[in-house]
Amino acid sequence: MRGVIVKKGEPVDRALKRLKTKLDTEGILEEMRRRRAFETPTERKQRKLRSASKRNKVRWRYSNAPAGEKTESVD
Repeated sequence: MRGVIVKKGEPVDRALKRLKTKLDTEGILEEMRRRRAFETPTERKQRKLRSASKRNKVRWRYSNAPAGEKTESVD
């Protein structure tokens, strides 16, 4: 069960903000929004391609250039 403990004297707004941040980092809110409406197989494929390209950009950025090296060649 997901949740946050409201500390003594803490405003409810701050506790809600912590809960929302926690759910957002785990991807629960995005999944809930996605399941709210029907998604055709074509839309599902497009969504997965978009997310895969974002993942590959990040992976490419960090896996190609070793630390401290320039990526450009100088002639």
